[in-house]
Amino acid sequence: MPEFTAAEIERYMKSTLGGATRILRMRLLGEGDSGEIKSYGYGKPILIEYLSGEQFRKAVLHMVKPGPFGHEHMSDRAQSLLWDHRAFNTLPRHIRSLDVGALRQSGTAVSLGDAEEFFILTEYAEGECYVDDLFRLKSDSRLTPLDTARADALCDYLVEVHRVHSPEAGLYVRRIRELVGHSECIMGLTDSYPPDQKVVEWSVLQQIERASVDWRWKLKDRGHRLCQVHGDFHPWNILFREGTDFSLLDRSRGEWGEAADDVTCLTMNYLFFSLQKTGRLEGGFETLFRGFWDRYLARSGDTEILRVAAPFMAFRGLVMAHPVWYPDLAETVRRKLLRFVCVTLGEETFDPQRTNEYCQS
Repeated sequence: MPEFTAAEIERYMKSTLGGATRILRMRLLGEGDSGEIKSYGYGKPILIEYLSGEQFRKAVLHMVKPGPFGHEHMSDRAQSLLWDHRAFNTLPRHIRSLDVGALRQSGTAVSLGDAEEFFILTEYAEGECYVDDLFRLKSDSRLTPLDTARADALCDYLVEVHRVHSPEAGLYVRRIRELVGHSECIMGLTDSYPPDQKVVEWSVLQQIERASVDWRWKLKDRGHRLCQVHGDFHPWNILFREGTDFSLLDRSRGEWGEAADDVTCLTMNYLFFSLQKTGRLEGGFETLFRGFWDRYLARSGDTEILRVAAPFMAFRGLVMAHPVWYPDLAETVRRKLLRFVCVTLGEETFDPQRTNEYCQS
C-alpha cells in the first residue's frame, strides 16, 4: 500500500473541494498535537485542518483496514466506503460525506464521489461456449473423442488451479458462510423462488436451508482446503476454440475458496443435461460425469472433496431447479434435481457412482 502524503492529500482536496483549498495541519484523530503526521497509511482516521478560501474548516480522512468480518478484499472495503458516501448524506443529523476516493498504486488519489455506476473493461476472447457441446449431446448422444478430450482438459486445468493454496484459513470460513447465507448463494436462491409457484414446496426449501447450515459447521474448520478457484465454472463461462484450447469468463465470489465449488459446478451440468434428455444420468453424459470425477480424484489425490461437496451441489441444484431461470424445465427434472440435493445433503460422503440413486430416492 503506497503512502498517502500530505502533498497528495492537498492536491486531491483542491481537485475535489476547490482550488482555494489549503491544508494547515494533519494529525491522527484523538492524538492531540503530538499526533501531527506528514504521510498516512492504514490506521486511525486523520483530522485535516484546512482553509477553503478564507474559511477555516476541518475534515476527517478514513481508510478501512484489511481484516475479517467482510473486509478481507479491496472490493469489500470499496463497497463499504461507497455505501457510506451515499448513506451518510441521506440521514438527518448525520455527518456529511464530502467525497469518496481511491488511492492509486502511484500514491495519487482519484475522486469517485459522483460515480453512479461502475464498469469493467476486459479483452475479447474468440470461441464457442462449451454449453453448445452439451446441447449437441442432448440431441445426439454419441460421444466423440473431442468431447472426452475437452472434459479431460477442463479437469486437468482445475487440478492445477486447485494446487495453489492460501494460508488464510479465515477466508475459508467466510467462503462457506457465504455459500449458505449470501444473496447469490443458497439462502438467496431459496428466497427467490416465487411464492406462487406450485413446483417446489416451502418445506423442501426449508429442509435444504437447515441441512446447509449444518454443513457450514461441518466444513468451517477445514481451512487447510482453501485454494485458488474460479467460482463459477459452468459451461456458459467456458469458451473453446480449436480442439481443447479454451478461455474462461466471469470468475466469481473471490480468488480463494473450496475446490468442490468448481468441480461440482461443471459436473452438475452433465447431470442437468442428462436428466433433461432421459430422466437419469446415462450415456455420454454419464461417461463425462464419472470420467471427470475419477480423473480429478486420481490426479489431485483429493479424496476429501467427496466429504465436502454436498452443500456446493445444493447451491448448483437450486440454480438449475429454479422456476424463474428455467421456467420451461420439466417438473420431473426439477423434482429430481431437488431430490438429489436433499439426499446428498443427508449423506456424509458423496459417491459419484450413486448419482442415479440420489435422484430417484
